[in-house]
Amino acid sequence: MTDVAFYHLERSPLEAALPKLLEKTLDAGKRALVLAGSDARVEALNGLLWTYDQDSWLPHGAAKDGNPADQPIWLSCDEANANDAQFLFLTDGAESATLAEFERCFDLFDGNDAMMVEAARKRWTQCKNAGHALTYWQQIPGGGWEKKAEA
Repeated sequence: MTDVAFYHLERSPLEAALPKLLEKTLDAGKRALVLAGSDARVEALNGLLWTYDQDSWLPHGAAKDGNPADQPIWLSCDEANANDAQFLFLTDGAESATLAEFERCFDLFDGNDAMMVEAARKRWTQCKNAGHALTYWQQIPGGGWEKKAEA
């Protein structure tokens, strides 16, 4: 069973929330696989992680960067766990048939897009039916997170 956390992005975009969650992942000594919706999105996230904070650095890579085994954070639109990650990050409505292979999954979705919210609800139901432990996190003023539900 995987712990699946749904992150309802309402106050900040993925580009602001993802790096902070990845920092916490590395601080916990874990590796991450970030699934994006397209190769172009992978490249955009790759660039973001180099530039999001001038005082911080997140070691990461994507297919164009070389060996995934050397990368604590691997960005891809292919769900193969090429860097032996324990944590999976789903962005852009991405889904994974290999969810059970990870300790934790972070499903980040745009709360300002009705279609993305509806798709997240369907993923919640699928995960619940598969027996995963679920939590729902909503952004609070100031950019933090508050746990709103568990299943």
